[in-house]
Amino acid sequence: MEAVEEAVVLETSDNAYSEGQFLTFMIGEQQYGVEIKYVTEIIGIQNITDLPDLPHFMKGIINLRGKVIPVVDVRLRFGMEERAYDERTCIIVVSINDTNVGLVVDTVAEVMNIPAENIEPPPKVNSRANGNRFIHGLGKVQDNVQILLDTQKLLFDEELEQLTAIT
Repeated sequence: MEAVEEAVVLETSDNAYSEGQFLTFMIGEQQYGVEIKYVTEIIGIQNITDLPDLPHFMKGIINLRGKVIPVVDVRLRFGMEERAYDERTCIIVVSINDTNVGLVVDTVAEVMNIPAENIEPPPKVNSRANGNRFIHGLGKVQDNVQILLDTQKLLFDEELEQLTAIT
């Protein structure tokens, strides 16, 4: 099967209503979400050019309509087992501190409205030094909990500097 080649470009402007809207995606059996205001587009998996001396979760770069976009595998970033990419694998292009970064996810689910009153802070867990630094909050939707990520904290400053130097 062929990977999705068309890009979904999300129009967001300062006037757009995006408060409480999250793009949800799957990593394994868990659903995660990122604030829609940081998402610029969603594309199917593409050829990723490897670069030397990058952390294992930074997969390399892609050429997206003439722009070089660094790519991070979210599964590897979270310390999960690597998985082969397939036709459902997507790259969510997000803006992290004014740098476009592609996030490889198993599959994109939907855009979900989660009101602020249904979002709780992440639990205080000391099992991993950086485990909760990526989490914006926990969104309660019906009987489910969505892990809402803080895209601005997915990379440490030095990692973001490495990616910025690439582009």
